[in-house]
Order: sequence, then C-alpha cells, then structure tokens
Amino acid sequence: MTLSLYDVSIPVFSRALQNMSAFLEKARTWADETGLEHDEILNASLYPDTPSLIGQVQSACDAARLTAVRVAATEPLDIPATEKTFDDLEARIVRTLGYLDAVPRDAMDGREDTKVVLTRPEHEVTFTTRDYMLSFALPNFYFHVAMAFAVLRHNGVPVSKPDFISGRYTE
Repeated sequence: MTLSLYDVSIPVFSRALQNMSAFLEKARTWADETGLEHDEILNASLYPDTPSLIGQVQSACDAARLTAVRVAATEPLDIPATEKTFDDLEARIVRTLGYLDAVPRDAMDGREDTKVVLTRPEHEVTFTTRDYMLSFALPNFYFHVAMAFAVLRHNGVPVSKPDFISGRYTE
C-alpha cells in the first residue's frame, strides 16, 4: 500500500484541528468555571517573545491551509488574523476545515517529486513536495498545535495527552 501526500496531510491536519477545537472549548469552559477572564488565557504565551494562544491557533490553521496551496496548487483562502475570542478561533478552525475538505485528493497525489519553493525575506528554500511535507509542513503544523496545547497546560487548563491525541489512539 502506498501512503500518499494527501493521506499524510489533509486527514492529519483535519483531525488535529478538530482536537485543537475540542481542547480550546475545554479551556473556555475551565475559564468560565474558575472565573478567569478569557483574555488572560487567549493572550497567554509560554515566553514573552513567543506568540500567544491566539497566534498559535492562527499559525496552525495557516500552516495547514498553506500546505494545501503549495502542494495541491489550490486557490488560496485568505483568513485575516483578527481573532480575539474563543468564538473567533473556532470560526477560523471551521473555515480551515472547510477549506481542507475541498482539497481534491488527486491534486496532491503523485506530486511527490515536484518542487515547492518557500520564499523568506533573506532567502528561498526549495524542496521536493515529499521533503517539504515530511521535513517542514507537518513539523511546522504540529509545532503550533503543540504550543497552543502547552500554553493551555502551562496556564492550568486541565488538558492532557488524550485531549491532544484524541480518539482511539489514546493510552
């Protein structure tokens, strides 16, 4: 059985975004129960020079969408980074999931050796799509999902490994 670019990305992103949505809802409920202002948790970060919870969620959604754009050559969906509330973050996740659901499998599969160029202010990096997916896109996406989870955990939200992994794969 061949594992395709689609298989290792779109369903993986979708599941993790759904898990993130669930642990954000858990955070909202916990904040309400403890009397913590939503802004305190939404604007929390692990260190002063790192993005807040809001920024981590935005970055995870962007990483998933931009992977589809770069690999499947889908039309970009611009979602401005204007979120300020849990509802706003949920709406961003829902829009991202809708975008991912519309990505055709055949637009990704078979493109393992095509080129992806990331343009940075100081340089460009060229990957094959296989290398881009495995060495940049997936790690970058999971970095931001994990950081969102870590911000919640660090601030006392009672989330644990099953919330991050979810479903039948939990210990």
